[in-house]
Amino acid sequence: MLRVGNMTRSIHFYTEVLGMNLLRTTERPEQKYTLAFVGFGKGNADGQSEIELTYNHGVDSYDLGSAYGHIAISVPDAYAACEKIKSAGGNVTREAGPVMGGDTIIAFVTDPDGYKIELIQH
Repeated sequence: MLRVGNMTRSIHFYTEVLGMNLLRTTERPEQKYTLAFVGFGKGNADGQSEIELTYNHGVDSYDLGSAYGHIAISVPDAYAACEKIKSAGGNVTREAGPVMGGDTIIAFVTDPDGYKIELIQH
């Protein structure tokens, strides 16, 4: 689960920039939060990974802390993924290339709330 400062902005990033699908949303006005679940699948398929985005009403930013590292997503072509992300307005913070000391191709992007996402070419 990632706490986000603007649900519309975050849904746009994960769906339009990263190419995920908005799987479902939940609005809890009495509890003052909204949830959105995003993933690459089409619904609640067994074994599908999802990211839960949580917007706490009235909170537009968070201290990310030092425990969080990043989310990792497997992509067929990290170079092409970076170009697609940049053309959609996304922030590529480490261009695609070999990981230090190895030959796995990786890249990093940052979402609108500052969360890091590693793209790992498979």
